[in-house]
Amino acid sequence: MKYLITGGAGFIGSHLAESLLKDGHSVTVIDDYSTGSPENLAAVRTNPRLDVVEGDILNLPELEYLITKSDMVFHLAAAVGVELVVHDPVRTIVTNVHGTERVLRGAERSHTKVLIASTSEVYGKSEKEKFNEDDDLLIGPSTNCRWSYACSKLLDEFFGMAYFRAKKMPIIIVRLFNTVGPRQTGRYGMVLPRFVSKALKNESLQVYGDGEQSRCFCHVNDTVRGICGLAGSSKAVGKVFNIGNTEEISINALAERVVKRLKSKSRIVHIPYEKAYESGFEDMMRRLPDISKIDRTTGWKPAYNLNQIIDSVAEYFRKKK
Repeated sequence: MKYLITGGAGFIGSHLAESLLKDGHSVTVIDDYSTGSPENLAAVRTNPRLDVVEGDILNLPELEYLITKSDMVFHLAAAVGVELVVHDPVRTIVTNVHGTERVLRGAERSHTKVLIASTSEVYGKSEKEKFNEDDDLLIGPSTNCRWSYACSKLLDEFFGMAYFRAKKMPIIIVRLFNTVGPRQTGRYGMVLPRFVSKALKNESLQVYGDGEQSRCFCHVNDTVRGICGLAGSSKAVGKVFNIGNTEEISINALAERVVKRLKSKSRIVHIPYEKAYESGFEDMMRRLPDISKIDRTTGWKPAYNLNQIIDSVAEYFRKKK
């Protein structure tokens, strides 16, 4: 099979590329290196079945050609990270919405299958215990740019489903819940690599807000396995799936776990949201996925627990020294 990965030099994209190449497939990667890096593909860079195209999907002339010659597209290219969303909302909306539109238009003529990576952020301020794919979505006001990322990714989903219904195109949508692991950095506000990196250097761990907001963390290998399972399932077409772990932990408890696990001397300090991001910043207090749908469809369940994830991230940072 021939696969195209937009954002393929990014954190998740590079792991996906490695997995597909390992299984004997051919992979074309498109990346502009705005958040990804050539280093992420170092382990497979010389593989003859890998083709890397440097460029922005917003204006890449050969995008439709690359899509047409592929059996499937994994559309992962996006503006990512809370800090980037808050500080550059225009780039967030344009990259996410127009980028997805270009991919879908490029795939229309050849009816190439497209998997669109969405996010748990689309659930917004829902207070449900577990987020189900059929839930109503509660997004904050347009005056708060915190929600521009969620809205842009939700529009990506609507785009995809519109092409599925109107054009009969094979579209799959996945909502990712805090994917973490080797190669992810804290550069754009990702909490776990930020904590681990600081703890290894015995520097203070900064918890934003009161720290009682809870999250679940899914190892990138589990996420890639879930994505690939859905990509190969005819039952997944035209549907939306959560991919995430169900081991919930507060950010306070996560910081404490990282310090203890890594035998660090780091202190834990709390930073108000308005100092970390902007005045009026709103956060989601919980983000726990219902993964019964993907389990029924492909049998997928996460294999890594939180301690294994922390160890995996720590090993990556140690090797980078």
